[in-house]
Amino acid sequence: MTIRIVVVDDEPLAREGVVFQLRNEKDVEIVAECEDGNAAISAIRTLKPDLVYLDIKMPKLSGFDVISAVGVDNMPLVIFLTAYDEHAVEAFRLNALDYLLKPIEKARFHDSLRKARAQLFKNRLSAHSSSLTSLLAELGHAPMPAEKTESRDTPLRIAVRLTGQIQFLRPDEINWIESEGDYVSVHTAQRSHLVRETMAAMEKRLNAYGFQRIHRSAIVNLEKVRGLIVSDAGDYEVQLLDNSRLKIGRNFRDALYARMKIEN
Repeated sequence: MTIRIVVVDDEPLAREGVVFQLRNEKDVEIVAECEDGNAAISAIRTLKPDLVYLDIKMPKLSGFDVISAVGVDNMPLVIFLTAYDEHAVEAFRLNALDYLLKPIEKARFHDSLRKARAQLFKNRLSAHSSSLTSLLAELGHAPMPAEKTESRDTPLRIAVRLTGQIQFLRPDEINWIESEGDYVSVHTAQRSHLVRETMAAMEKRLNAYGFQRIHRSAIVNLEKVRGLIVSDAGDYEVQLLDNSRLKIGRNFRDALYARMKIEN
């Protein structure tokens, strides 16, 4: 999958900075660079990119004005660029994928690009599913009822016991999950919780929330992944945002790469 990108910023150095960060990404194609809101509106309408890096504060038309002109329903994924942190609340109110504060940190930039890859992958899977459903309907075949699984439309909470209480974890609070015999250990930023659940059941519950099985004994939250590295022993590992490293099982590597749209 090639991610078609439009970069919008009235400052030439800022545009060049984004383009520079993208230069070595094999799955990226920059289809337009725009220096103002009017050019951005035209490029988005004409080229229909997958992702837009959009400066918020520009002369005449702001980034928010661009979205209003194109229409929220017609906009691709948006990562806002801003030197003013107070714009973040408004950016996320408009359902932006992410926002980057200038000057942009390299690690933060690649975190947001990884998030864009994951979201585009989910969007394309959803569109493919809809197309297959329509095809079956045209051919007179009723699709089999889907097996009931967790989805993002159904709020998920993982129940854990803590000092005599039962508390509930949201998926975004979980970094990774580890097999512990008949239990699993659910790791958060603060501590680990032992839960009586199988890895297979936990994988099934969390798959729709951006989690991926990377080893027979490990499931990882893709939102918490900083990068993929090769260890001194030649093993492939996932590096989390807290710098934890988890080994990638050979039998799980292809599925992980496909989920994150990485070429082997």
